[in-house]
Amino acid sequence: MNAMKLFSARLAVALCLGLAFSPAFAEKADRDKPVNLEADTVTLDDIRKLSVYEGNVILSQGTLMLRADRVQVTQNAGGLDRVVATGRPVAFRQKLDGRDELIEGFADRIEYNSGTSQLELIGQARLRRGTDELRGAQISYNANTEFYKVVGQPNAQTPAGRVRAVIRPKPRTEQPAAKP
Repeated sequence: MNAMKLFSARLAVALCLGLAFSPAFAEKADRDKPVNLEADTVTLDDIRKLSVYEGNVILSQGTLMLRADRVQVTQNAGGLDRVVATGRPVAFRQKLDGRDELIEGFADRIEYNSGTSQLELIGQARLRRGTDELRGAQISYNANTEFYKVVGQPNAQTPAGRVRAVIRPKPRTEQPAAKP
């Protein structure tokens, strides 16, 4: 039983690290915090290196919080391989490092590939950083290249199928000089 708990804890830690957007964004102190994981059921397959958490899955580590209906984690020889979280919606949030600001994501499905550091938010995808927001059918983010791509609903006949971005101006810290 202790081996099962240790395996489950290692997978949860790997999941937390995988879902953080980028080391440049995520609260760095979170990695040293304990992982808390709740689910209605957990299935672990040591041979296939697969674990499945189902039913109101709640994972937290420091400022990172993930909620999903189902989370599936696979490992390879190097450790974490792939994470797939599904729900209506899957939701996560985490404080940005060195700022009093959160990054939040919502989608029907979130996939993370550790080999490529690729994060996919699929189905009614939304990503908020502070007051800025991206919406689309799919949002892709690569943590290695810090490259985002947002795709609207293909063949949509209405404006709802388009990508939407809201970028609010940052407050000015200095007042412009008065003209003489």
